[in-house]
Amino acid sequence: AAPAQAPVAAPAAAPQAPAAKPAAARPAAEDRDVEAVPLNRFRKVAARRLTESKQNAPHFYLNREVDAEALLAFRATLNEALAPAKVSVNDLVVKAVATALREHPEVNVSYTEENLLFHKRVHVGVAVAVPDGLVVPVVKDADRKSVSQIGAETRELAGKARDGKLSVQEMSGGTFSVSNLGMFGVDSFSAVINPPEAAILAVGAVRDEPVVRDGQVVPGKRMAVTLSVDHRACDGATAAKFLARLAELLQNPLLIVA
Repeated sequence: AAPAQAPVAAPAAAPQAPAAKPAAARPAAEDRDVEAVPLNRFRKVAARRLTESKQNAPHFYLNREVDAEALLAFRATLNEALAPAKVSVNDLVVKAVATALREHPEVNVSYTEENLLFHKRVHVGVAVAVPDGLVVPVVKDADRKSVSQIGAETRELAGKARDGKLSVQEMSGGTFSVSNLGMFGVDSFSAVINPPEAAILAVGAVRDEPVVRDGQVVPGKRMAVTLSVDHRACDGATAAKFLARLAELLQNPLLIVA
């Protein structure tokens, strides 16, 4: 028998070229058309808290049109009497909010997993735009202060905010917030709740609009307000009663100082 032949080795596979690596994304900082600006502490905190709010708090919104004719007339009278001091429409709104919260403590609350916290004091945060973001200094015990006191304190806090000199204490402890974009010509908007508060009021510009009075169409002043509410803490009827009382106070501003 013929001798067995040694098995022939299979030809070696041709070496494969290494897979091409995907091109790394160029960092935005290296893009000539993009400037990367590091976030300051205010914007970082705001981003974290507002993201937390929208993710965790189920928002609902109530809208209301307010007749601002009496409010503007009352403000003019106050400013004439207090000159050279001035009060703004927002000062009157903050005072009205504080008064309504005192009368409706079920809105002056915070939600936790185990409890609904009823705040015994009324501390109103006032959103202030600063060059690098947004801060919310707090007017403590706003329901116990006069409109002129609220105005003076708000201006002082806003000045500190723009100078970057607000203390942690001056930005802490709010139980409700007010955000007003009316001075920028914004008619209406919805604000994001500032946790752990249960609600925030967004205030639009005072607009010239025709209104019906005593069956006649006459020139009028209207202002839109929008209440954003954490549905875990308040139901719709509770929030609606609060907003109705707030509108009543704004339309009858003598009740604010009564």
